[in-house]
Amino acid sequence: MLNKEKIINNPVTLIGLMGAGKTTIGKKLAQELCIPFVDSDQEVEKTAGCTIADIFEQYGEAEFRRVEHEVIRRLIKQSPIILATGGGAFMHPKTRALLKEKTTTIWLHCNVETLLERISHHTHRPLLNSGDKHEILSNLMATRYPVYAEADLIIPCHDNKIETTLTQILLTLERASNMRTLPIQLSDTQYNVMIGSQLLEQAGALISPILSQKKVFIIADENVAALHLQTLTDSLSHAQIHYETILIPPGENTKSFKHFEIVINQLLEKNIERKTPIIALGGGVTGDLSGFAAASVLRGVPFIQIPTTLLSQVDSSVGGKTGINTSTGKNLVGAFYQPQIVIADTQTLDTLPHRELVAGYAEIVKAGLIDDPELFQWCEENGQKILSKNHQYLDEAVERACAFKARIIKNDEFEQSSKGRNLLNLGHSLGHTLEAELEYDGRILHGEAVALGCCLIFKLCTRLGLCPSEDTNRVLKHFKSVGLPTSIKDLNSPMKATNLLRHLQHDKKVKDGKLLFILVNGIGKTFTSQDVNEKDLHELLIEDGCI
Repeated sequence: MLNKEKIINNPVTLIGLMGAGKTTIGKKLAQELCIPFVDSDQEVEKTAGCTIADIFEQYGEAEFRRVEHEVIRRLIKQSPIILATGGGAFMHPKTRALLKEKTTTIWLHCNVETLLERISHHTHRPLLNSGDKHEILSNLMATRYPVYAEADLIIPCHDNKIETTLTQILLTLERASNMRTLPIQLSDTQYNVMIGSQLLEQAGALISPILSQKKVFIIADENVAALHLQTLTDSLSHAQIHYETILIPPGENTKSFKHFEIVINQLLEKNIERKTPIIALGGGVTGDLSGFAAASVLRGVPFIQIPTTLLSQVDSSVGGKTGINTSTGKNLVGAFYQPQIVIADTQTLDTLPHRELVAGYAEIVKAGLIDDPELFQWCEENGQKILSKNHQYLDEAVERACAFKARIIKNDEFEQSSKGRNLLNLGHSLGHTLEAELEYDGRILHGEAVALGCCLIFKLCTRLGLCPSEDTNRVLKHFKSVGLPTSIKDLNSPMKATNLLRHLQHDKKVKDGKLLFILVNGIGKTFTSQDVNEKDLHELLIEDGCI
């Protein structure tokens, strides 16, 4: 059921060409929401005491736009209302800025065939009586649609049924009211993480305000493209944004020099320019590879993250780490490169296999283990609701995890402080060794490796007398309750402790030959140390199931 009070916080303005249905739909929308409907053209005529045609004839368009602007300024003070404007109102820069600032603007986007069908019997459209209607409308669309695309929300109206459009507007307003916006503020850049359901359908409208040119390159893996690329490209087309697509193979092995070179060459062959953004559509592999390409090609082009896995939504898409793997280790070549916006559409998680959803959930729990015991307790209480894809809890979980990460990276964007961003690597060093030993072949997912890495660190710290056993038992119990591995024995793959220790030497956190470990004094109490004894690690790994 719609929460009508929640979805109308500001006046709503409907824009579009003649025949788009602004008046008809506006009246029905106002009736549905129990708020007034106002037609700006009618109000202009009341104010002027004459018809719009008379104003144009006697005083010219400039005077009409001045009067129209002042009338609209007065009308939108009567919040909440549904306002239908004339087709040219949004084209006036001053009026457009006013509507964008003070109202929620909705463009009723129609193709020429729909418009012609709707106005075929109208005889009171002087603009259409001067020639071929199809040609006149096509010319108006070419001029006006790129400007209409600046609307906050875009509703495709290719179905000629008014009720279909009305339902779509109501659902879109509800989603927009539920969308969570998390600002990320760093030393010399700021961007927003947008979190909510079915945001992909409005991606074009969401990114349009930040584009300096109406063209983008989309990089997506083949699996994600089959599921979500069409929704994204439809949204971009509605927003008058041109696009080109580069597909990459799915899987961790794609984060390589080979595919980095392929992507760079394709971007250059397709004549990417310095102001042309790259959109990463997919999980962490796509985001990391695409971000590194964006940081590198032409010495840097704008970058947009649209993560489609829980792991990438709560971790890799936020914070600016990009990179590829090498034969020596994971993420050893890359760059810190921040996106311009992150659009986390939690509806895309409905297509995610349950195992991958659980693996992504491990990163949310990890945030609580690092520095937020209240978040860990919240996960204990609500983990099953999150993993059952209850969007109220799922959206909140993504927001909490991203807010936590933003707080950590704010004062340590480039991982220079041992007490800053390094703490986000809890469980990662041991987790990466497990992935490397299993050759990234899917027997353990990244999130599963991180979960097991966290368990190993808690066990180690309890052995060393640094962490209460009660806290370690809580961590093991919770990870086990959601189906995550808590012991090397759970992997059912023989592992040599000496091999794992050898992989650790190639970790990027090695300094002066010694690895920087993130250790714990308990849940939410992490610290860094280079004093971990290899003998203690070896004994832990043997006890946990290594040979």
